Parts: sequence; structure tokens; C-alpha cells
Amino acid sequence: MIGGGWGALGVSAARALAFVLALAAVHAAAQPYPSRPIRFIVSTAAGGSPDILARILAQKLSEQLGAQVVVDNRAGASGIIGTEIVARSAPDGYTLLLATSLNVGAIPVLRKRLPFDAERDFAAVTQVAWVANIVSMHPSIPATNVAELIQQARARSLNYASAGNASPAHLAGAMFNVLADVKMTHIPYKGAGPASTDLIAGQVQVFFGSPLVLMPHAQSGRIRVIATTGAQRDPLIPHLPTVAETLPGYEITQWWGVVVPAKTPSAVIDRLRQTIAAALEQTDVREKLRQQGTTPKSSTPEAFARFVAEERMRIARLARQADIRMDD
Repeated sequence: MIGGGWGALGVSAARALAFVLALAAVHAAAQPYPSRPIRFIVSTAAGGSPDILARILAQKLSEQLGAQVVVDNRAGASGIIGTEIVARSAPDGYTLLLATSLNVGAIPVLRKRLPFDAERDFAAVTQVAWVANIVSMHPSIPATNVAELIQQARARSLNYASAGNASPAHLAGAMFNVLADVKMTHIPYKGAGPASTDLIAGQVQVFFGSPLVLMPHAQSGRIRVIATTGAQRDPLIPHLPTVAETLPGYEITQWWGVVVPAKTPSAVIDRLRQTIAAALEQTDVREKLRQQGTTPKSSTPEAFARFVAEERMRIARLARQADIRMDD
């Protein structure tokens, strides 16, 4: 007669189950990374610069890692939707996020309530690329350099366009106002396309926009470009001076990188970092990035984490000075 509890047979079964589970855990740990497809989350819609950049990287990562890397566009709420998905994903290296100057840079500073903690919920892998915006204006504004634009902004009422609240173009204009002590009025648009269209039409006078969008119009004479917004001259358009050459301390760029959920194993992060760094050194990748107006830049996880933290501090300071807020 078998009494209560496990009994002899129950104990044996429990031990056998524990042994099987242990073997399964050992087997899973022994699986080489990666052993299944990787999801690469892009928190913007398909077709934009972040999406194109992610697809360039995904192709090379698939080739070098020997596993499919699938770009998954999860746009919405200024990038919050896609970013939250990664924050809530398993820390196993099978979900990556294309980190941008908006989704892990500006948004965590400018939004009071978020469904994730940008500092706690992610681990940095590497920076990938950067691009400075271009200071452009309608030809009716008689300014050919930054100093003359400042004079015009002090003498008359000027508007500056952006691709939306908290976009790099918005922050670039706000920082210009603060450092030059001028009061150009911000006009947000739903993307760089409509903003550049109204610039060409003269509906707005100034736009701190993407070189990929603006340089063709400058070459045709429909707009004038006078400077770039990075700390150093853009290597793809070195003839343009920086705003910082006139306004020391000025710097606003767009940048991209890769982050993963916090607590992802360091060995996995290092594998991803090395693979991405190798991809960024390939000639065809560098040429594709150049065609997008961007400059490749890889970094260590530690360096990228420091860079993002410094960016957030700069944006927070600018937000206080320029009273920039985002509605919850």
C-alpha cells in the first residue's frame, strides 16, 4: 500500500524529472549563439533612414552570424512602442533595438512617463553611425553664414521648421536660439519631406534638416545651406563650416546604435559588437551608409553607454533653457 507523499516511486520520478530539466538547461546553454532567427526592432516606419540603416546591418549580420536577422518595424508614439517591446523582451540576444537620438536619447529626457526605464532596461552594444544636420534657409533671407543668420534673426521675425517635436531639427533650432540669443519660432511638421517643401516655398525661412533631404535642393539653387550642426565638420560635406565655429559649444547630431535588453550575457553582447564592427568596415556597407548621408562609427559598449548618457544630459539642459516639453 502506498501512503501519502511522494513514496519511493514518486521520489524516483521527481529525481528523473530534475535530471531531464538539468540536461535541457545544459543543452540550451551549450547551444552556440545564435541558433535561431534574431529580431531587429526599428521603432519607426519602413522606408526612413533608420529602417534603411537597420536593413543594411541586418543583411551583414545574417551573413556573418549564420542566422537570419529580421527587421521588424514597430512604429508609433515617437518610437515608444518599438522601444518598449525590446525592454520587455528576454535578455538572450535574440531581440535587438536600433537605438536612435530620439527613442533612447531625447524621449527619455522629455517625456515624464514612459513604459520603460531607458537607463535600467537596456544594455549598450555599439554606436553604428551619425550625421550632422544642415542649416538651410530660403533664398529670400540675405544670409550666407551663421553670423549673418544671427543678425537676420535679431532684426526680423523668422520661423524654423522641424520634422516634429523633439526631433534633431527641433533641438538644433532650439539650441541655436539659446546660444545665439535669438527667438526664431519653431514650426513642427510631420516629417522632413513636408518641412523641406514649405522651406522651398518660403512658408518657413530656416530648416535644420538632413543633408540627404536638403543637399539636392541646395545644388539646384532652391535653398541655401550655410553650416552643419556637428561638433566637427561632416566628412561627407567638409566644405561647410560648423555652427560651432561661430557659436562655441553648439552640437546637435542624429545618431544610431544597437542596444539589447538589460542582463543580456556579456558574451552575446561582445559577439554582436564584434560582428557589427566588422560589418561597418566593409566597403559596400560604408558606401551604402555614405549614400544615406551618414558616417559609420563603431564603439565599445562602455563608450556607447557613456555617449548616450552625455547626450541625455545635454538635451535635459537644453530642454530647461528652451522650455521644450512633450505632451504625455
